Amino acid sequence: MSPAEVAVRTAVSSDAAAVAALVQRAYRGDASRVGWTTEADLLDGRRIDVEGVAGKIGSATGEVLVAVHADSGLVACCEIESRPPVAYFGMFAVEPALQGAGLGRIMLEAAEQRAGELWAVTSIEMTVIAQRTELIDWYVRRGYAITGETRPFPYGDEAFGLPRRDDLVFVVLAKSLAGHC
Repeated sequence: MSPAEVAVRTAVSSDAAAVAALVQRAYRGDASRVGWTTEADLLDGRRIDVEGVAGKIGSATGEVLVAVHADSGLVACCEIESRPPVAYFGMFAVEPALQGAGLGRIMLEAAEQRAGELWAVTSIEMTVIAQRTELIDWYVRRGYAITGETRPFPYGDEAFGLPRRDDLVFVVLAKSLAGHC
């Protein structure tokens, strides 16, 4: 899929249900196994609900970005948030059947660019479940560095899903935004 076929824009409130459904399809349940970003072996339950997405869309400190394809509709999304001195990147999802077509790269680059435009930050960070080594490797190939910092998984908070294991932890990755501002 070429960048010319995809328009990246800021999400609006009417996108909330479609974004929540996309994130769920990309990460949870059997439908997520079509793509390679599934967390189905690690977590059950919801990744995010419509209200959670709506809150992110209406946030004063961040934006939700969506990628829309003329024929396929909403095909990717992410959030960026100002967390001075850095920007945070999260809620990243690509339609499972379209994973591997270059949409992830397009969306990630758009998010980095937008964060650099919006906020006076010099880097962007994210958290990835440590067991997701193939996903961590994908980010490293795109210039992200493993910082060595970890953050605990929020066990007991169903907003993050229902863990299928007791050893989950987040790895922090970061990338310089020099040249994006």
